[in-house]
Amino acid sequence: MAEVCLFKKDHIPSYLTQGERARLFPVLSNGSKEGRTTSIVLACLEKITEFGAEMLATLGQTRGVRAKLETFTEVVFDRSTSGADLRPDGMIILTSGKRVWRALVEAKIGNAEIDPAQVAAYRKLAKEFGIDCILTISNQFATVPSQHPDAEVAKSKSKVPVFHWSWMHVLTTVDLLLANEDIADRDQRLLLNELRRFLTHESAGVKGFDRMPKEWSELVKLVSAGGTVSSRSPEAKAVIDAWYQESRDLALILSRMLETRVSERYSKRLKNDKAVRITEALEELSLSNKVNAAWDIPDAAAPLEVSADLARRTVDVGMMIKAPLDRVSTKARLNWLLKQLKGVVTENVYIRLHWPGRNEPTQKPLADLFENVECATVGKDHLAAHSFYVFASHQLGPRFSQQVNFISDIENVVPDFYRDVGSNLVAWKKPPPRVKSERATSDDVSTTALSEDANEFQEKRFR
Repeated sequence: MAEVCLFKKDHIPSYLTQGERARLFPVLSNGSKEGRTTSIVLACLEKITEFGAEMLATLGQTRGVRAKLETFTEVVFDRSTSGADLRPDGMIILTSGKRVWRALVEAKIGNAEIDPAQVAAYRKLAKEFGIDCILTISNQFATVPSQHPDAEVAKSKSKVPVFHWSWMHVLTTVDLLLANEDIADRDQRLLLNELRRFLTHESAGVKGFDRMPKEWSELVKLVSAGGTVSSRSPEAKAVIDAWYQESRDLALILSRMLETRVSERYSKRLKNDKAVRITEALEELSLSNKVNAAWDIPDAAAPLEVSADLARRTVDVGMMIKAPLDRVSTKARLNWLLKQLKGVVTENVYIRLHWPGRNEPTQKPLADLFENVECATVGKDHLAAHSFYVFASHQLGPRFSQQVNFISDIENVVPDFYRDVGSNLVAWKKPPPRVKSERATSDDVSTTALSEDANEFQEKRFR
């Protein structure tokens, strides 16, 4: 069947491309799973107002009330013009008044990864024909859409930006929109739920991060034998890349569990610079034999943190809580914390106390503190703890070095800790100021009263 150009000239020149509108029910061969999944998602972006607006916002685009969003699949560039037989999986066109924004879409499903050479070719096309950006979609994870998971794509000097969505990011957005009842139109809600049903079926090719690379097992064995991890080794780089993939997947898992957007926690400097983030993570792995991650959960008492120790083969999950400063002693401050943890299963749960100055932290099992809170103050009677790290420590043993089991265990212990412990914690807040008895009325703070206070102060000073 001959392809029909469906692009209007005010959107894109007819000589540039051909294609067809993205379909909710694409008629494709059984082997074209990738094309089917892409077509259905792009069609839903166009048809479901809030879904399209939410996803486009991650690309820096606003879908206003009067804006027109169109999506196409299997676009074909004219060989005589482009000099190449290139067929991107799709195109998104957003028209707002006279402004037209266009993005080429390249998607992969299952274990297929984005091909940097293919992206480079699309960048050349985009530059030649004034297309604004490239959007890739795959089961690879990105901390934010503007930081591509493929290192070669990320380091390219091309001025055409490449954004990235993981399929799990798409699915999580769908789930949150439905859970929070953010879709106004009933028919669009039903359609979005069908998209959720489709994306969760194995035929869609959508999956989470499920295994560490083979280099993980090698590094764990190296550290266990007393060896040192080189921060410049390709094995360490592969492990850190995988760890960031898992960190992002866990953020999406927690988002779906809590029905709110959970984000990875980084300082502004690290969040905006992936290269620096990786460099520092490699140095941390080399120096401490640990990989770490943290997440911000809306309204939680503190960030949720995890640390995997290759030497001990343990995974620690916890939250740092500031001590209540309106209580003077460590015992009083601990009792404030323990009240929040009543009913918590104490197995593997510890509290690490942080002391002022250069005093080293100390820790006690939660069970011991419930029996005798004063055991935490032995040898520290003259000090008051300023913060508490509440955490669960899990010894994984042989499973720690196993590519699949390590990820499986991480994705159990992190949500379990937040559900059973972290969600019970409330951050201390400085209480509001109280009216003092000597200034209980407006007359007590009048100019006359303040003048009398000033005279009394002066008299006391020179007695």
